[in-house]
Amino acid sequence: MTIDDPRVNENLSELADTLAKTHDGALIESFLRCLLTPAETADIAARWALVKALDKKIPQREIAKNLGLSLCKITRGSRELKKSGSAFRRILEAPRGKS
Repeated sequence: MTIDDPRVNENLSELADTLAKTHDGALIESFLRCLLTPAETADIAARWALVKALDKKIPQREIAKNLGLSLCKITRGSRELKKSGSAFRRILEAPRGKS
């Protein structure tokens, strides 16, 4: 599939709905480790760590150094976190019962 293939949206939406209905964190983690390569797993983990670090107001250069991420990725994450109705913000707040 290419990024503009309509099946991308269809399958991503279905996967998101399925994960949302699965209230078993251990199962979801196991599923993700089966679905993704080790490199993809590390990349997603780093991006999640990035979002959490930005939320804690850690300076971008420190995040880059600690996580080995480019400033471009960090800036993009920062912009996403600041958007009105940000999905990043809503997900960060969900476990705390704020959404």
